[in-house]
Amino acid sequence: MADWKDSLPEAASTYLEGRRLDEVECIISDLPGIARGKAVPASKFARQDYFHLPDSIFYQTITGDWGEAAGDDGFTEKDMILKPDMSTATAAPWTGDWTLQVIHDAYDRHDKPVEFSPRNVLKRVVKMYHDKGWEPVVAPEMEFFLVARNLDPAQSIKPMIGRSGRPAAARQAYSMTAVDEFGPVIDDIYDFAEAQGFEIDGITQEGGAGQLEINLLHGDPVKLADEVFYFKRLIREAAMRHECYATFMAKPIADEPGSAMHIHHSILDRKTGANIFSGKDGGETPEFMHFIAGLQNHMPAALAVIAPYVNSYRRYVKDHAAPINLEWGYDNRTTGIRVPLSSPSARRVENRLAGMDCNPYLAIAASLACGYLGLMDAKDPKAEFKGDAYDGDGDIPRVLGSALDIFDEATALHEVLGPEFARVYGIVKRAEYDEFLQVISPWEREHLLLNV
Repeated sequence: MADWKDSLPEAASTYLEGRRLDEVECIISDLPGIARGKAVPASKFARQDYFHLPDSIFYQTITGDWGEAAGDDGFTEKDMILKPDMSTATAAPWTGDWTLQVIHDAYDRHDKPVEFSPRNVLKRVVKMYHDKGWEPVVAPEMEFFLVARNLDPAQSIKPMIGRSGRPAAARQAYSMTAVDEFGPVIDDIYDFAEAQGFEIDGITQEGGAGQLEINLLHGDPVKLADEVFYFKRLIREAAMRHECYATFMAKPIADEPGSAMHIHHSILDRKTGANIFSGKDGGETPEFMHFIAGLQNHMPAALAVIAPYVNSYRRYVKDHAAPINLEWGYDNRTTGIRVPLSSPSARRVENRLAGMDCNPYLAIAASLACGYLGLMDAKDPKAEFKGDAYDGDGDIPRVLGSALDIFDEATALHEVLGPEFARVYGIVKRAEYDEFLQVISPWEREHLLLNV
């Protein structure tokens, strides 16, 4: 790869200034959002334009089992061609040597994008917006827990011990004292993010014990998904340095709030740069309402993508800072779809349903796909919900199996995300769900063993 160092982003170049690069991690996101790939010596990376991985990495469940998603050709594990996107090159500052990470895109042997690669799914959706003359803009919020090390999965997850020597306390939202409890971990998060060239808009204590939130600046959906993908790894590495775990489970601790990845959306006109959600007079446009309607009408089908695990549905609990419905409202955090306070130029829609356990590429793609379908349908949403939306009944699937049933029938959503992706995703997630159903839980043993 000729002169590849000349194309490095500024942060990566700064990180390597005066240093000898030892290794490059060539990575790609699988369906759960795990980084897969190869670590190669820097000298070898300089000589290669691509590398190979089998397409079977996208058929693997979160447990390491396989979904029968290979198609008519059978499970032959065909090699994909993975090409680096050098704009994503960034440091891996927790390693013992000087290492860069580079995200790759997956192509088949005919140089066509592999349709079920998550980054390609998001690129497909973004292109559909571009083809209409629109520029989608997103801003994700990342919630996660810092917890005590858990070496036995049979044991419940406990909050981490803070610098005071006491377990992290719950119900301390926005407390600076609570944030200070995790100071050493947060310091490493900031240091790692700076080394990687990421700008954090803010870190706050959320309502759960040891629960934090990181806000990212708005921008291009693919770039922001790359950052969330990278952030999950750097946060885990920062926690490991301090004898605790960072978890992005949607609901890791019973009776505590869950962790969300709220997604803020706005759409710009590519020619003028104007926000299409606001008219010249500063008022709301029909497109604004159509986008909201798209989330209301199509999000049930997309829920299996933005809430991808059985644990995801434990988060949707009344009065626990998570939505149970698809109502919308102005500055109302009890609704699934919120319109934050903003100026006309920054008018946006917040999707509050996605869990932090999602694959960021797929969740952002699914959310944008619902909004896109709304713009195409040109329907109006239900009337704004006023008051406490927890007082009403939930109108979203409560278990993964039901969500998968709706997803499997959602042909309109499949056409936006890609039919081949939808086929593979449905098979893999169904295999994962069937595997979960074979597990007998402690609740069943406690209440059913001797009583039924």
